[in-house]
Amino acid sequence: MSRVHRHRLRRQRAFQFAAAALFNGYALGFRKGRIFTGPTKALCVPVLNCYSCPGALGACPIGALQTVLGTRHRVPFYVLGLLMLFGVVLGRAVCGLLCPFGLVQDLLYKLPVPKWTVPRRLDRPARYGKYAVLVLLVIALPALGQGVVPPLFCKYLCPAGTLEGGIPLLLLDKSLRKAAGALFQWKVLVLVVILALAAAVQRPFCKYLCPLGAFYALFNRFSFYQMGLDQDKCVRCGQCERACPMGVEVTKNINSPECIRCGRCREVCPAGAVSGGFCPGKAVKHEHTRRTSDGDL
Repeated sequence: MSRVHRHRLRRQRAFQFAAAALFNGYALGFRKGRIFTGPTKALCVPVLNCYSCPGALGACPIGALQTVLGTRHRVPFYVLGLLMLFGVVLGRAVCGLLCPFGLVQDLLYKLPVPKWTVPRRLDRPARYGKYAVLVLLVIALPALGQGVVPPLFCKYLCPAGTLEGGIPLLLLDKSLRKAAGALFQWKVLVLVVILALAAAVQRPFCKYLCPLGAFYALFNRFSFYQMGLDQDKCVRCGQCERACPMGVEVTKNINSPECIRCGRCREVCPAGAVSGGFCPGKAVKHEHTRRTSDGDL
């Protein structure tokens, strides 16, 4: 990897850290073990970021979506509108550039442990898991339940909530440690399994379980931010696909719903055939022409 590419990768990582610090910037909360309750807590951030994190300055959109559906049985227009806005503008670039739990997975994968490639026969059907979580746990069960329905995804599955909220609060508050029971033990088990997998498999939570990633994936092909592949320059070396943390077939479908716009494919391309941004230009035109000729539209 060239010096320019290494510089871009460092800049991307710095952007991820800055986003995590911005969304969880209430330092006093970590010191005193208190959850921030200021006016910004009524606003949703665009990523999976636990409301109960002592440093969280905003609310998690998935938590807010479940809460409105489960307690009021109304359509949460504000939350859906915000998610659609980010989806239309960025698509899953939110996952690749802004999500704190995505950053955690990226860092864990750098650990010197044996890596594992999930067999395609298991990987492809497992990718639908995140859509099932979105439809069932986040939307259907809270909306159709009787009475007040708790935020099921947050309560039983979300590893970000345990890492950012549950564990810090228990470490800072002795009374909470005494109250922790089987449910918290279950959440810790889920977190440990996902973090262990993240050291061996690139972004397993993003690929298989994240309902927010599933929502943004619906906008990937139509978002303003796009990736592009210039077929005239592409030498079919396969480096882009080997580098992709999400297993995207870059030369066939660069704007796949799985693409998180991390830019790894662009950084390793020896021919400079991959581009990305709000105006990728010629590269997107070539991809569009190829899809049309292949009858994909």
